[in-house]
Amino acid sequence: MNRLIEVVFNLPIHQKFTYAVAEGQEITTGYRVLVPFGSRRLTGYVVGTTDAPPPGVAEIKQIQRPVDKRPLFDANLLELAAWLSEMYLCSLGEALSAMLPGGRRGVEPEEMGGELAISKDITLSTHQRKAIERITAADGGLFYLHGVTGSGKTEVFLQVSRELLARGRGVIYLVPEISLTHQVVDVFQAFLNQPVAVLHSGLTPSQRLKTWLDLLDGDLKLVIGARSAVFAPVQNLGLIIVDEEHEGSYKSGTTPRYHARQVAMYRSRRDKAALIMGSATPSLEAYHYMHAGKLERLSLPERLSGGSMPVVRIQDLNGESVPLSKSLIREIRRTHEEGRQSILFLNRRGFSYFFHCHSCGFEMKCRNCSVSLTFHKQKNSMVCHYCGYRSQPVDVCPECGSMEVGYSGFGTERIEEEIQRLFPDLTVRRVDTDSVRNKLRLKEILNEFYAGRIDILLGTQMVAKGLNFPGVKLVGIVSADTGLQLPDFRAAERTFDLIVQVSGRAGRFHPDGKVLVQTYLPNNETIHLAARADLDTFFKKELQVRKDLGFPPFTRLIRLVFRARSGAKSRAAASAFAESLPDPEQAGNGVEVLGPVECPLAVIAGNHRNHLIFRSRHFKSLHSLVRRSLERFQVPAGVYVEVDVDPVSLL
Repeated sequence: MNRLIEVVFNLPIHQKFTYAVAEGQEITTGYRVLVPFGSRRLTGYVVGTTDAPPPGVAEIKQIQRPVDKRPLFDANLLELAAWLSEMYLCSLGEALSAMLPGGRRGVEPEEMGGELAISKDITLSTHQRKAIERITAADGGLFYLHGVTGSGKTEVFLQVSRELLARGRGVIYLVPEISLTHQVVDVFQAFLNQPVAVLHSGLTPSQRLKTWLDLLDGDLKLVIGARSAVFAPVQNLGLIIVDEEHEGSYKSGTTPRYHARQVAMYRSRRDKAALIMGSATPSLEAYHYMHAGKLERLSLPERLSGGSMPVVRIQDLNGESVPLSKSLIREIRRTHEEGRQSILFLNRRGFSYFFHCHSCGFEMKCRNCSVSLTFHKQKNSMVCHYCGYRSQPVDVCPECGSMEVGYSGFGTERIEEEIQRLFPDLTVRRVDTDSVRNKLRLKEILNEFYAGRIDILLGTQMVAKGLNFPGVKLVGIVSADTGLQLPDFRAAERTFDLIVQVSGRAGRFHPDGKVLVQTYLPNNETIHLAARADLDTFFKKELQVRKDLGFPPFTRLIRLVFRARSGAKSRAAASAFAESLPDPEQAGNGVEVLGPVECPLAVIAGNHRNHLIFRSRHFKSLHSLVRRSLERFQVPAGVYVEVDVDPVSLL
């Protein structure tokens, strides 16, 4: 009889399938194989071998061919996949698919310029030296490197990495964005003088596969990448670095919805490796764990390179008729006259983002999503930033025929037009996903700005982090309120982080940086605390709010989203699941169920969305209830259930 193997698939099926291997084929655990599955041919993952067919199975199908010439995962990685599957309530096949090389065919990552110019002869501050000595003296452990923007966290990461690599240990360095990998790779290669593996979803499958196998063989010991690099098969792992730990991009938006920080914590404990998380604005969870003694805090309280923290001023936008206040216009002009540069930040693309009728109140929304369309003047088009739907702008209300219509709000395109009108003699460049489609164009703009040939850089998230320009004196945050109105318990935290991080672009090399924070909510406490970079006061107040409301980090959440093309189907499935749950009083498990109710973003890309949120102080009880309920529930045809353990957003 032919040898038998156990195969799992990238499908929401919690089951292993048995296949036969032809004589002479050396296929063991760790291979991918192409097999018949029903009427389809699927690629599966070999997770074991067996001597006997499953009971009651008359016919065992034979594999068609191996996909790989050698195994892609070992027992260590299979154990990690099993933990991922258990933790995030997905199948073993879905977990392996998220971990292993594959991904989409994508563009090469954008290269960001002008950052992290570090020489090999670093003069370390006392705080940097203490942090390096503490981490390298410890045998593993969880550390948090908390330093103001520009305080030299990267130097600490470099020195600790060098020491661990010298001991023969492997290193994983995570960055929040693909666009930040190249600058980090350049610095590490120059400083450590050894090859660096790069892993992220922007690489082609063949590029990822080659790098993966080199790591598996131990030929490469240092990997740098975005979220998915946390699964890299680094041999004898000794250090994981999670840079800008607070960033939401470390949370996966597809199954399994893992958080790279949680995976890093698990791997560091299992492999007795050190974990260093770092940020100027720690996540509220990290801050809480530092104070609870679960994370060791290492502080870098001062700026290096001759800079100091900028002077931050709040500017009331009420009463202003244009998006740029008179004060900000004055400061831009003054900055230019001093031969220095300005960065303007706005977290909205497009020209304006809200079309409404003054007569009947009609709003122009996407036909596929429950969000307003954004007007893009250069394209003369109304665009949905969630699904990409486009329509033509209108001069007459489609609902009542009134001509009393208008556009409200403003995006980067509108601000660019306003700046060019106000400062025709200044060179302005806009950096957002609409204006910079080409990675070379982005690099060119940033290099020009670094060289001082651009006076004003205007952008969205792209200019908020990872950029370090000596000529920048002024940072203007055009509208600080954008995220505060969102119906999400993390809205205040995200707004605080953004203001502090963007402000950190000013005064990194000179002690005269200025930041102007424009807002329609000049008395808002979050904005005031962010302007002062008063982390301790903000976190203490926000933690009290979270405690009173029963939100993380004082509870754990699991969110189930039921999505379907039909709103009725989505509602019915969510309701049926809620009705299938045990009576909370009888269950006695301390789990609270919120919903079912429509998601705040009720429709995205034509899918109607309803959710249930499970909340408890006892994670084991919470996790067990949801897992058992999902196992029992028969998901109706045409409905998909998104399972999100520890969600970072409830939209």
